[in-house]
Parts: sequence; structure tokens; C-alpha cells
Amino acid sequence: MDKILYYNALFLIYRDLLTSNEQEVFSLYYEENYSMGEISEVKKISRSAVGKYIRVVEQKLDNYEKILKINEKKNTLIKLISLNDIKEIKDGIQSILD
Repeated sequence: MDKILYYNALFLIYRDLLTSNEQEVFSLYYEENYSMGEISEVKKISRSAVGKYIRVVEQKLDNYEKILKINEKKNTLIKLISLNDIKEIKDGIQSILD
């Protein structure tokens, strides 16, 4: 999956677990497509600080997903609703519950 789409999906799920500054920098970079230089001007921080924020948030989102697997479960459910085989659907739901 494209990195931008992947992190935007995780951000929608886990954004409330991030600080307001992390949310703002991440949103400007991934959702608004601002450059690190533009973000550093808006936030009045260095470009290296912007890069650090982005790396930290990516790591946090990866860790939240590794533990909670909400995005993975959501994607599995999306696939399951397109199936016609009841046994396959039940097995898929069971794998999510396990």
C-alpha cells in the first residue's frame, strides 16, 4: 500500500492518541502535502524538528497498529462483505475475533 495512504488510514484511527502538535505537523505533511520547509515556517520550528515529529508519529502509528490491529481488522471486514460464501465469511470473522 502507498505510504501516504497507509499512514493517513492509521492517522484517522489513532489520531486522538497523539499530542496536538504531533497531529498538526502530521496533518500538514501527510494530508495537506506541505513540505518540511513550509511546516517549519508555519510552526516556527526547525526542519529537523519537523522531520523528527514525522518520524515519531510514524513510529507511534506503526506501534499502535502492531498492538491493536484496528486497520488490519477493518480491511479484513471490507474484504469479507464482498464475499458470498457464508462459511468463508464466518471463518473470516472468527479470525478477527481470535
